[in-house]
Amino acid sequence: MLKLPAQVISSWEERQGPCVFTTVDDQGIPNTVYVTCVQMYGEGAFVIADNKFSKTKNNILKGSKGSLLFITKDSKAFQIKGNIEYQTNGDAYDDMKQWLDPKYPGHGATVLHIEEIYSGAEKIF
Repeated sequence: MLKLPAQVISSWEERQGPCVFTTVDDQGIPNTVYVTCVQMYGEGAFVIADNKFSKTKNNILKGSKGSLLFITKDSKAFQIKGNIEYQTNGDAYDDMKQWLDPKYPGHGATVLHIEEIYSGAEKIF
């Protein structure tokens, strides 16, 4: 099982602002959205709450891979890439419902399974 490098964990804890989440459609056209309801899930994934996804959800359901970008307080960027799983029930969904502010609908849990991690051009994993 993937063990996230300490550098990534500490950077995640020091992130600022919203994250940027990108998927692609079946024609390869990217769709990028800001996301704020995101949590690390175990040591090999991130969960992004689907509160208002439309094109993003369609892309995921058609098998899109994804990318999550965040920036630290020191302006260091990290990009997480991997396969995506969409849950409307199950462990990740139940976990999301525990931490998600009840003012958000949380239609589904988008699980980004980490395959690659970059900081700028440097490949960390």
